Amino acid sequence: MNGRRESAREAAEVTMEVLFASVPASDLHVATGWYEHLFGRAPDIVPNNDEVMWSVAENAWLYVIRDPGRSGKTVVTISVADLDQFVAELRGRGIHAGPIEAVGDAGRKANVVDPDGNLISWIQVVGAA
Repeated sequence: MNGRRESAREAAEVTMEVLFASVPASDLHVATGWYEHLFGRAPDIVPNNDEVMWSVAENAWLYVIRDPGRSGKTVVTISVADLDQFVAELRGRGIHAGPIEAVGDAGRKANVVDPDGNLISWIQVVGAA
């Protein structure tokens, strides 16, 4: 087996414990308000003056961080059980997702864009609970 395959196999054996995905913002105050509407609640953790964090799934966190130089260049995808219901809930909170569209034969997605231009995609995998 070549070295690349061995490295991939070894990496697959490592247990991943927690995911932290970051979204850079030019104005943390503005971004925090927008993400509060997106998630329907205040941040779960405010570790310092430059970042806020939301738990989005078991052992998965989305944190918004003050970083004007990188803002507007991020794509984050989060899976939900019922995309239609979730998009309706977003609409009720004043956030309008783009149209729901098919993703191959495996699922569907809808996108929202935060105030900095970061893309947040919501997906539903066909057959997922």
